[in-house]
Amino acid sequence: MPFPTQIDQVSVPVKANVYFDGKVVSHTLLHADGSKQTLGLIQPGEYRFSTGAPERMDIVAGNCRVRLAGLPDWSGYASGESFDVPGDSAFEIAVDDGLCEYLCSFL
Repeated sequence: MPFPTQIDQVSVPVKANVYFDGKVVSHTLLHADGSKQTLGLIQPGEYRFSTGAPERMDIVAGNCRVRLAGLPDWSGYASGESFDVPGDSAFEIAVDDGLCEYLCSFL
């Protein structure tokens, strides 16, 4: 299922989520039904994130490489593609050049 190009009727806290000295920045989207997403961008580099809840990462623009916890190989993702991360896990994400924009949905 394609991800949205616009998200209407959400509340957005004005404070950004800033990671790795500003190399990864996102904003939280709070929906009326209680669900939450983050919308952000990643600058070139390699980063490791831990998860609490399962997540779906939709790549909105750019490219990245991802390695899920416990797996030896990296997988590439481009604009329009998605990947899932299990809850209580971790993943590494790398951007080789340009910016990678994403929409993260907590499942």
